[in-house]
Parts: sequence; structure tokens; C-alpha cells
Amino acid sequence: MLIFKDKAVDLLSTIITDLEREELDSLIEIPPSYDMGDYAFPTFRLAKVLRKAPDIIAQDLADKLKEDDNFEKIEAAGPYLNFFISREKLAQTTISEVLEKKELYGSSNIGEGKKVIVEFSSPNIAKPFHIGHIRTTVIGNSLAKIYKFLGFDTIKINHLGDYGTQFGMLISAFKKWGDREVIEANPIKELLALYVRFNTEAENDPQLKDEARYWFKELENGNQEAYELWQWIREISLKEFSRVYDMLKIDFDSYAGESFYSDKMPEVLEEMKAKGIVKESEGALIVDLEPYGMPPALIMKKDGSTLYTTRDIAAAIYRKNHYDFYKNLYVVASQQNLHFKAWMKIVELMGHEWAKDCIHIPFGMVSLEEGTLSTRKGRVVFLEDVLNTAIENTRKIIEERNPGLADKDEVAKQIGIGAILFQELFNQRIKDYVFNWDRTLSFEGETGPYVQYTHARANSLLEKGGFDDKGKIDYSLLTNEDETNIIRLIYNFPDTIVDSMEKNEPFFITRHIVDLAKAFNKFYNSTSIIVEDETLRNTRLALTFATKTVIKTGLGLLGIDAPNKM
Repeated sequence: MLIFKDKAVDLLSTIITDLEREELDSLIEIPPSYDMGDYAFPTFRLAKVLRKAPDIIAQDLADKLKEDDNFEKIEAAGPYLNFFISREKLAQTTISEVLEKKELYGSSNIGEGKKVIVEFSSPNIAKPFHIGHIRTTVIGNSLAKIYKFLGFDTIKINHLGDYGTQFGMLISAFKKWGDREVIEANPIKELLALYVRFNTEAENDPQLKDEARYWFKELENGNQEAYELWQWIREISLKEFSRVYDMLKIDFDSYAGESFYSDKMPEVLEEMKAKGIVKESEGALIVDLEPYGMPPALIMKKDGSTLYTTRDIAAAIYRKNHYDFYKNLYVVASQQNLHFKAWMKIVELMGHEWAKDCIHIPFGMVSLEEGTLSTRKGRVVFLEDVLNTAIENTRKIIEERNPGLADKDEVAKQIGIGAILFQELFNQRIKDYVFNWDRTLSFEGETGPYVQYTHARANSLLEKGGFDDKGKIDYSLLTNEDETNIIRLIYNFPDTIVDSMEKNEPFFITRHIVDLAKAFNKFYNSTSIIVEDETLRNTRLALTFATKTVIKTGLGLLGIDAPNKM
């Protein structure tokens, strides 16, 4: 595709000899308004060299630049030289590219030969897959899709919380109060009930906590009874989780959780000892991180059991040896900032230069209007219930708006689940938010259903108008403001995807396709698309096709379906 910014740099480099091409490129800005051009070149940097006022330099450059068919005009505005892209050329470049590449428009091979690990979701075995897990699950899945779309070899890992003292609690609770048949009939809710009961009674009986620690240590030591109970709990929990993942159409390349690394920790501990970065403290092993502004990191308890930090270090080393990753991303809540900072610093102190390639992707927390989520106290909202409620509510809306719609159940799933995913990805991931049913499932404003409906509307127009992608298209007919605004957004879509990847922020794509949907609906309401003139009709339908394609691709990168009819 024609890169207009490169063409602007080409022109500048013919008359500016005092700056290298790379520097010219870096200086070019995107103005805040298209009234000020598509690109702007500030002349302040040249003022020192040429000993002239910036506004005089800008005017001199404008006078010297030859006409170029890629730009309608190039003019000075104060200290800036502004470039206005030819609307016809922009339309031709953009739409022809979409027609050629279709659903691959915006993809690239910039990640070719590079492996990126995305760790996300990671629910705790035997605990509810609740609304608090939606952010890591949705953000992580979208990032994996974005990286893959840009050519990276992407590995999705569900690092299950399937180890630790909590399993000591569950084993102890099951031996006291558990019933295998009752649990198998409703695994997560019954296991949660055991977990809550154990924590409640442990508040008044400290001995129970000792029992929990004992059984976890037995699990680490390979106790047959403990291992069989742990294995059973893990299997029935995964079966429950899989229903939610199926609803979200999310899969993983690996479910290697904390337990997978239990036999790899002795080697890690030996490496730390050999490199002299651990020391004994009251019978436990720690790494002193105070010189780096962090408290000491506990590596091994005095009873010989390991911790999250130890297991995350072992996991990172294994992943580097096994996958040789380019990036190793952890989509985990911002509450864990210190934990990640600590163990990544330890990996660096161990002499592994690739520690810098381990990146924590933090996000804000979800809370309920009536208070924070708490698994220990049993105050949770199951994610499966949220998704099912969204589907049911959407089904009712469809019955009201379009009772004759085919495949209503499937479309209700696509819209209902899409609405929840979209609102999760609409803001910067670091922001906290309070979960609210009405706001989450609203079908008005900047929502998933609005964008999905725009896609369905465009699809309907293409069917009704009989669009022929091999037919005549006159790009000179796509130059009014409404049309150009759409085309600009389509043209900038590939850059938006790259920005999302570089900043690990899917919301850039979410906002982009909302803007595109708004621009198209404005065009739809102001312009007759299916007209008698065959060339004009096919040209406007080509714009419609390009819009539909980008919206569908954008939604797909967010993990959201794009129904053809609504």
C-alpha cells in the first residue's frame, strides 16, 4: 500500500540537505485536525541551522516544493509545513488494498520468526471462574490475536492456579466434610462451599491452617492420597472451566499450571545458590531486593515448601529454554505489580539477559456495586452466569426488534457475549471499574451491538446492491468529507493494529472501529448508496465493503463475532 508519509519525506529530502531522511521522518507530526493537513512538518529544528525564523523557513519550503499528485496541496501555516493527501488518491490506494487483501487487510509479517508467549486467564482450580477473571481472559485473548495477525508465532498459556496452600486447605476440608458424589454433581460451587467453610472455621481454630500447610507439603512430597485428590479436583474443575472458554471461543496451547513446575524448582534453587543471590533468614531462603527498592523476596519457606515467586521464576526459565521466546507476556492484574517486578529482577540477577523480554501487562480491577469480590467469603458472580444472562436479555431484544430473524439463538450469543467483551476492551486496561448490569448490557451508545449492527447494515447493503468487486469503481466519486473521513479511518487501521501491539492495548482497535462505525452511519444517513447509476452505486458499495471488512477484522481481533444479520 502507498505510504503517504514516506512520499512527504521523499519530497522534503529533495530540498532539505541538513537533516538525514530518518530524522525528517521522525519530525513529521499528525495534526490534531484534518483542517491542518494529514501531516505536518515543524521547522523549529531547521531554525538553528538556517538562522531563520521557523515561519519563514516553512514558507520557503512551500515555495520550493514541486507539485505532487499524491497531495492536493502543500502549504505553510506559521512554523509548520502542512501536507494534504489527495482524496482521490487516498480512496484508490485504500479501497483497492482492501479489495485485494479482504480479511487480511492490516495483517503483516513484522513478527515473522519471533515467538510471543501470552499468559492469561489462569483461574484457580476448585474456585469459581468469576467476573473478576474476565479482564485477563479477554485482554489476553485479544493480544494473542493481534500478535498472530502481525505474523508472530503466538503461544497462549493458561497458567492454572493448581498448586499452593489452598490445595492443602481443600484436601483437609474434603477429608473432614467432603462427599465425592455431591461435589461431582456441582464441582465448583461445592468445592467453593468447602473452601469458604474451611476459611471460616480456621478463623477460630488456627490448627486448621497447620493442617492445610501439612497437606500441601505432603502433596509436594508425592503423598499418594494427596496427589489423587489433587488430580481429581483439577480434572473436574477444568471440565467446568471449558464451558466458559467454549462460550468465549477461546482455546489455549498449554494448560501447564503451577504444578507443572514443581519438579523444576530444585534446579532453580541450586542455580540461585551457585550464583550467590540467596541467603538464609530464620531457616527460610530469601533474595535481598532492598538495594532495588523492594522488600526481600521469600524463595523457600523454612519447612521446605516453595512460593509463587519460585514457581514463576522456574516457569520463565522453562519457557525460555523450551520456546526461546521473543516476548513473554503476563496479563495479570495490577495488584501483582510488585510480585512481577520482584521475580523479574531476580531472573536478571541470575544473569539471564532475557529477563527484559518478560513483560507484565497489568490491568485494573473489577468490583461489584455492593462491594469487592471475595472468594474466601463466597461473594462472587460466576462469569458463566453473566454470559448466559447477556444472551437471554439479547434474545428478548431480538424478539422485539426482528422476530423473523433466522438463527436467533446463535445471533443472541454473538451479540450478548460480544456486548460484554466489547465493554471490557473499550477503555484503557489499567482503569478500575465497577461492574453494572445495565451499563454492561446497554445497546445504546458506543457499544459492541452498535458496531455489530453497523457491520450487519453494510452487509445488507452489499447484498441488496449486488456489489461486484471486479466491476467499475471511479475513485474520483469518493471525495466528499463524509466519504473521506471513512477512508482515512480505513487507511489508518493497519497502524492502529501495530499501535495496539506495541503498547499491548486492545482498546485502540475498539475505539477505532467505533469511530469507523460512526463515520459510516453518518455517510449512510446522508447519502443514497444504492442508486441507478451503476458506476456510482458500485463505487459507494466498494466503500461499504471496505468498511464492513475492517469492522469485521477489528471485532475479530477483539475476540468478537460479526453477525451478517441482526
